[in-house]
Parts: sequence; structure tokens; C-alpha cells
Amino acid sequence: MRFISWLFQMFIFIVLLGFALKNAQPVTVFYFFGYEWQSTLVIVMLLFFSVGAGLGILATLGIWFRQRREIVRLKREIGNIKKISEKTEPAAKPVA
Repeated sequence: MRFISWLFQMFIFIVLLGFALKNAQPVTVFYFFGYEWQSTLVIVMLLFFSVGAGLGILATLGIWFRQRREIVRLKREIGNIKKISEKTEPAAKPVA
């Protein structure tokens, strides 16, 4: 299994390297107010992909933290219910 994983990683690396080599042409990204930036197409695509992935992660952090708080609250509530049920159960009578 380790060998297959290694082969798959090498395949992905070679495909991405080939993509980078085929897209090495310079491109210009124009901003507002006359600003512009020149770089290779691969760098621009990598930058925008990274920014998009980062924004996607930031967008999910609020939901993730809210779920974590809810899980902690529910675990605490379960613990309280268990304590109450232990107190209200009658003690077992010894069999004589």
C-alpha cells in the first residue's frame, strides 16, 4: 500500500510539474487605479487557488467553532443527567 501511495504522489507531482512547464508564459494582472502585476501564469493560478482555499477555510471556522461549543455543552448536559439519575436510583437491596 505504501508503494502505491508513493507512485500516486509521484504521478501527481509529474502532472503538476508538466502543467507548470506548459504554462510558463508571462501574464499581466490588472488592478484598479492603473496598478498591474506581471508573473507567470502558474504563479498567478497558484496564488489565487491558495487565496480561495484560505477564504474557504476561514468561512467554515465559524461553523466549526459553533459545533465544538455545542458538543461541549451537550457532553456537560449528559454528565449532569447521569449524576441526577445516580442520585435518584434506589440503592440495591442485599439478597439474604
